[in-house]
Amino acid sequence: MPSLRGKTVFITGASRGIGRAIGVACAREGANVVVAAKTSRPHPKLPGTIHDAADEMTRAGGQALAVECDIREEDQIAAAVTAAVDRFGGIDVCVNNASAIFLAGTLETPMKRWDLMHGVNARGTFATTQACLPWLLRAENPHVLMLSPPLNLSPRWFANSVAYTMAKYGMSMCVLGMAEEFRDRGVAVNALWPRTVIATAALNLLGGEETARHGRKPEIVADAAVAILRREARTCTGNFFVDEDVLRAEGVTDLGKYAVAPGEELMPDLFLG
Repeated sequence: MPSLRGKTVFITGASRGIGRAIGVACAREGANVVVAAKTSRPHPKLPGTIHDAADEMTRAGGQALAVECDIREEDQIAAAVTAAVDRFGGIDVCVNNASAIFLAGTLETPMKRWDLMHGVNARGTFATTQACLPWLLRAENPHVLMLSPPLNLSPRWFANSVAYTMAKYGMSMCVLGMAEEFRDRGVAVNALWPRTVIATAALNLLGGEETARHGRKPEIVADAAVAILRREARTCTGNFFVDEDVLRAEGVTDLGKYAVAPGEELMPDLFLG
């Protein structure tokens, strides 16, 4: 099975939450991690900066590069990719983790929120992958991983938050199309989504600490991501993975260690309930 040691992993939105956890997990494998995110200075409401994250990844055993990057801006993506290549010599993995969320109905969704979600989720994912692809195509075992849900056109997932669902499914449609487009060129393109809610800052929109008690830690997604990224790219593409299924396939039988509050009933995440 391929190793991540010495590989360069470019992760968007890696200053906190799931993206940061994936970066730390990759660093433990000996990877070089590019922390591409907006927060270069402490945020008044949210913990973590790109520099804090890079320091943690270095302590975990890898090398890390913090790059301030708003993936709505093509020039910033290009600069981040150039910085990554200048520092590490190439890019082996692109993890599209950055995402914007606003859960509301049609009448309650300001167009600026629509623009943000589609600019970050769908457009940002496409633009970041596009910028990384010239380097991925030169890599030995190239992977693109989207943190996005399985495609399911049941009206229940659209009715209460049509704008957000469309934006997240835009990321998943990138998986569907790009996996097939680059199948013969050896670039794996997959999606990963959690079975349960994950205790991150974004969870404040879904009930905060009380909801978090019924969720799991970001490390479950991170460990599943590493398992996917270590697989052979040519034989592992076009999949919509769920974190606990990936880990069970790897022989992990104890998922209780990932629970925020062991013994509490787990709450399914959006798109899987």
